[in-house]
Amino acid sequence: MKSPRAKHNIMAVSANNAETALNTEQTLDTSLLCNVGDIINLEPRREDNVDEMTGKEEADTIYDNGATASGTLTFEKAQPQHFAFLYAFGLGSVSTVAEGAGKRHTITPIDGDLAENRSNPGFTLSQRFGKTVAYRRFASMFVDEVTATFAKDAWVTITGSLKGTGKHTDSITEETVVAAGNATSLTLAANAVSGMTDAERLDAIHRIRVELTTGVWTEVLYSAVSSDTPAVITITPPSTETTNKNYKVLYAPKEAAWMTMPSRVEESPLRVAQIAVNFGGAWTGTVFSGGKTLNSEISSIEYTLSNDMAIEFVPGAGDVYAARAFRNGRSQTIKLSREFHNFILQQHIIANDTVGMQIICTGAEFATGEKYEVKLIFPKLGVLSAPISVDGKVLAEAGDLKVLEHATYGSVIVSVLNQVETYAA
Repeated sequence: MKSPRAKHNIMAVSANNAETALNTEQTLDTSLLCNVGDIINLEPRREDNVDEMTGKEEADTIYDNGATASGTLTFEKAQPQHFAFLYAFGLGSVSTVAEGAGKRHTITPIDGDLAENRSNPGFTLSQRFGKTVAYRRFASMFVDEVTATFAKDAWVTITGSLKGTGKHTDSITEETVVAAGNATSLTLAANAVSGMTDAERLDAIHRIRVELTTGVWTEVLYSAVSSDTPAVITITPPSTETTNKNYKVLYAPKEAAWMTMPSRVEESPLRVAQIAVNFGGAWTGTVFSGGKTLNSEISSIEYTLSNDMAIEFVPGAGDVYAARAFRNGRSQTIKLSREFHNFILQQHIIANDTVGMQIICTGAEFATGEKYEVKLIFPKLGVLSAPISVDGKVLAEAGDLKVLEHATYGSVIVSVLNQVETYAA
């Protein structure tokens, strides 16, 4: 039986492979263990005719200008795969090599644009609403923003804000069937109805209505659905008329391949107690050298990547969904909250110099002696501000850091070690 319980929701993406072209669906490969409240929604671009000369005071028409899509993926117990997936599509360039029993994914910002109509790689996303209430698949979703948070005595969390072109496919369709007003059954044009049993097929019918008089639709009772292709639906005759009427049947056809959700990748979530932070050292291209290790003085670190993605309706693509995803400008910031043990940050502001920073988060073993790992490397940071305050009984300092682009090593390197073959390939 259909159920609207949100805990039954499932979200799946094409994490391993990017779409080959804009608005071209890719095969789903990974279901995600994200927050129960995460929903990707369409954002209709509709407008009325209130400013047109209708002869009436108020609007009387709504124009449909298609839709875009947006939503958030929240991982409150972040795993290495979540970092790899979000940053692979958020930064855009991925190199993967074998390392022991695992794979090392090195993710860096893409140089320029991927193509004329998309700056970053896009992925396909599908979601199941409740217990088979409906499925919806979105083509060309893009990572607009990613925020990773490392707060004391907590799980590492990571959140991705998504934008999409609005191209989508629904599992529910409405079909018009012409039959007599006193008909006892309706035969669909071509489709079978979803479900292996009589009860499941009956549950897959969402509504049947009939236009007995022009412009007036009446609900129709239904009691059985055959397993035939096309399906035959048993109804209670809505009238005694023998003339043909238009019936509209809202139902779930037999499930398509994209509605089969892939399995999840199982990895251990990361704890903040597992991280180590190096501040002030230098990235040599292979290791982070020098600097000071920050440990218990840290209250939290928040790293935000923003792409400022513009989803655009451009000429030559129609008006049902967008045909361009343009990155207006990448920017990155870090907020570092710590106890005020020393004058290091203050001196960096006075000197107006730059520093390097590395965050390493190590998880459980996936093979003997080999552990999951997430490494964030920032070769060049500028300290914008670091106001001193009181946090409970101790002095605190809130560092506002700007991620800068290093002439040799770029702005950021995200390195993830797990056992997934590829991301955004």
